[in-house]
Amino acid sequence: MSITTLFAVLGEEDYVVSLQARRHEVLADEPEELGGKDQGLTPYELILGGLGACTSVTLKMYAQRKGWEVDDIDVRLELAIEKGQTPVITRRIKVRGKLDSEQCDRLLQIANNCPAHRLLTHPIDIESALYEI
Repeated sequence: MSITTLFAVLGEEDYVVSLQARRHEVLADEPEELGGKDQGLTPYELILGGLGACTSVTLKMYAQRKGWEVDDIDVRLELAIEKGQTPVITRRIKVRGKLDSEQCDRLLQIANNCPAHRLLTHPIDIESALYEI
């Protein structure tokens, strides 16, 4: 079993959330037009960021294991949410390096099996409870 822990702390400043994991901190916020101060990524952007980071790292690790020459990987993600519809994440991946079409096809298969992709596309339970610190 793998356990990842993150603390999301909202202080006195409306909508500005400190996300803390291990020794790292990232700010999340809402855009000004939604009442925030635009000091960080929105919650949806953070979800896309997790998928983009996982995709690119997974592809790089796979390519290195295979000895494939990959210079860099760009992942572009868009989230479309329309009322009454299933949300859609569009992921476009650009891999630069010396790869043939079979290697590129394999990398796309690997991208669709990265851990974050699997987490987002399979059932997940979220257990919530109030607690005292």
